[in-house]
Amino acid sequence: MEIAVIWIPADIEPSEPAVAACLTHLRRHAYRLNGIIRAPWETVEQTMIDGEVDVVVIADLAHLPPDRSPRIEVAAPPEPAADESRAVSGAQSTDTRCAPSLPDGARRRPAHADISPASELTLSPSP
Repeated sequence: MEIAVIWIPADIEPSEPAVAACLTHLRRHAYRLNGIIRAPWETVEQTMIDGEVDVVVIADLAHLPPDRSPRIEVAAPPEPAADESRAVSGAQSTDTRCAPSLPDGARRRPAHADISPASELTLSPSP
């Protein structure tokens, strides 16, 4: 069972809704609660560095300081702006999509054919 702490920044008031959300998350993942921290981020960071906790649970991603270090960032391609996805006036647009060719007599299966109904799915707790 992984050891977790809940971190609620000191400026979050009332703190009860954030604590309740975090406790629900802990129960859902079967983490062992080691405490609730209402201290600066650097205190939480040090508990992780020292190996005292496995998981820090926060109620909202916006609670994390933007200048924390180390931090994890996701490199995802930027979404095009709405006006970039439209064809420019007077320009010709060519559809370059293609469909895979199938052998003679072969039929396409519907895209949803590989999806199991929810009744067949089994969920197990995270290790």
